[in-house]
Amino acid sequence: MQASFSGVFPILATPFTDDGEIDVASQLRLVDHLLEQGVHGLGAFGNAGEGYALRPEERASLLDEIVRHVDGRAPVIVGVGTTGTASAVQACQQAEAQGAQGLMVLPPFYVKPDADGLRFFYASISDAVSIPIMVQDAPLLSQVAMPPPLLARMAREIEHVEYVKVEAPPTAPKISRTMESANGALTLFGGLNGQFMIEECQRGSRGIMPASDMAAVYVAIWNALQGGDLASAWDAFTRALPLIRYELQPGLGVSAIKHNLVSEGVIRSAFVRHPGRSLDAAGKRELEQLRSLVWPV
Repeated sequence: MQASFSGVFPILATPFTDDGEIDVASQLRLVDHLLEQGVHGLGAFGNAGEGYALRPEERASLLDEIVRHVDGRAPVIVGVGTTGTASAVQACQQAEAQGAQGLMVLPPFYVKPDADGLRFFYASISDAVSIPIMVQDAPLLSQVAMPPPLLARMAREIEHVEYVKVEAPPTAPKISRTMESANGALTLFGGLNGQFMIEECQRGSRGIMPASDMAAVYVAIWNALQGGDLASAWDAFTRALPLIRYELQPGLGVSAIKHNLVSEGVIRSAFVRHPGRSLDAAGKRELEQLRSLVWPV
């Protein structure tokens, strides 16, 4: 199967005002900022974008703004984390109707299905849409295990299951096992802020979906890998690794991402909606120290 999506697809942070309302102007500046840095696509409403903290009407309104502003310059993959099958189908249909070119879909995580239940869930979505589905294999979040043979089976049997975002540690070995099981039926992406991006790419991953504050770093790594320059890829990655690690702190990563974007003048506020947490004064100082290691790219 020829992959339609490949490369760096950062998850858009969702900017808010200091009062917690959506800041559309900052959102559109972030879109332009990422496209100027050479990303290959965008992800909306992923975990790094606080999709879980948005009301349905906010998601719909903001997606309209994003798709209109992107205006075909890059594909937009929309994250869906609704844990009921009927509601997930509806959310995916709406995203497609609004212009999404792909769907990144978490499995049900409240009532956790078995293998047949997972197949039914993704088949129900596939039957209702006409765009590619990316299975979000994120057991640290969902507590739902999806072994490589199951992912391969879904790719073979469900029309629009074409991608998997592998976030099941250790990710690099799972990339290898899934590639072997799927035998060309799946295109794999990495996540978890790219902490094993290089190993994943060497094992066959065709893309990465990191946070949106270090897009230029990930693009530099991707371009070096595509050009066969492993040394330059490792140089860029090693410089960014302390910050990548810092942003993987549960509950605090989004705050760090937003503070970086504020520092760059891309968004106006680092406000994070509950249940996310904000960096304290010491955390902001720590973040500034790490920023100095990464910028300029």
